[in-house]
Amino acid sequence: MLKEFKAFISRGNVIDLAVGVIIGGAFTAIVTSLTTNLINPFIGIFLGRIDLSNLALKVGDATFKYGAFLNSVINFLIIAFVVFILIKMINKFVTKEPAKSEPAPDNKKVLLTEIRDLLQQSEKQNDNPLK
Repeated sequence: MLKEFKAFISRGNVIDLAVGVIIGGAFTAIVTSLTTNLINPFIGIFLGRIDLSNLALKVGDATFKYGAFLNSVINFLIIAFVVFILIKMINKFVTKEPAKSEPAPDNKKVLLTEIRDLLQQSEKQNDNPLK
């Protein structure tokens, strides 16, 4: 079981996934900071508030923190846009496979077809009385 786990963890795609998760976590922290420290204050200028995360609606004892939700939506949109741009760039650099041409006919089939055609020609010549 230990050997199987070692083989599994040593495979390239598992290591690539781990690196992706770590970089994704770091990237999320950067985007959250961008949203919290730069974008939200800019939006807050137009709304008359500097910090969107403190926006809340209180109904009875319930508090709805829609400002925090707006922060999350902005974070998601930024991350989705960056992933979209990355995928577009990767697609430009990845070479596409050339269109597959029709496979070459089997040699036996070609030979049998030629033999058939030759036999048909021979029969036509033998049946022709004006030879």
